[in-house]
Amino acid sequence: MFLVGLTGGIASGKSSVIQVFQQLGCAVIDVDVIARHVVQPGYPAHRRIVEVFGTEVLLENGDINRKVLGDLIFNQPDRRHLLNTITHPEIRKEMMKETFKYFLRGYRYVILDIPLLFETKKLLKYMKHTVVVYCDRDTQLARLMQRNNLNREDAEARIEAQLPLKDKARMARHVLDNSGEWSITRRQVVLLHAELERSLEYLPLRLGVLTGLVGLASLLYLLTRYFLPSP
Repeated sequence: MFLVGLTGGIASGKSSVIQVFQQLGCAVIDVDVIARHVVQPGYPAHRRIVEVFGTEVLLENGDINRKVLGDLIFNQPDRRHLLNTITHPEIRKEMMKETFKYFLRGYRYVILDIPLLFETKKLLKYMKHTVVVYCDRDTQLARLMQRNNLNREDAEARIEAQLPLKDKARMARHVLDNSGEWSITRRQVVLLHAELERSLEYLPLRLGVLTGLVGLASLLYLLTRYFLPSP
């Protein structure tokens, strides 16, 4: 099995593309969902965040107040780094757990929905393939203004706050162009899925695991023969 990192930009259509992959039966892990999960009360990251940033980051029910925490680290690189050192290891552990579940179920590849895949670069080394859902700037602007009911200035500000899609497209192995009609985009997704399904890049890991299991079974057999007396 291999990992496919998928990203996009605001109003590029990433969520719609993810839905098509899921309809095709693909395994999809949303890293944002994992990030919210690992900071819930009772988890190690939650405890460490409270220890480091204080109880003022908590809501009345004990959940992390994401807005307050965001304000504390805004334009504070040291604090942001500290938060990342708390959450990122826990996110990676949960990500690996979910991936292993899909491995056991026989999936050839797993898609990881990672909004900041190219910005942080933390997870890039684990990805065999990278995919960007792209659309041109004018289309992105128009969609964002319509979807969020924003004026042009506010919409442009939100787009400018992100790494440009054209830059992400240059770094990605695959680009799904969602600038035109949805039927064209959907066909691109179907074709990419077929390409990934045909890939044999899942074999090395699967064969390695099978070899390890055979070796373990052989060892157990030898130990049994050694320690248990023959009839």
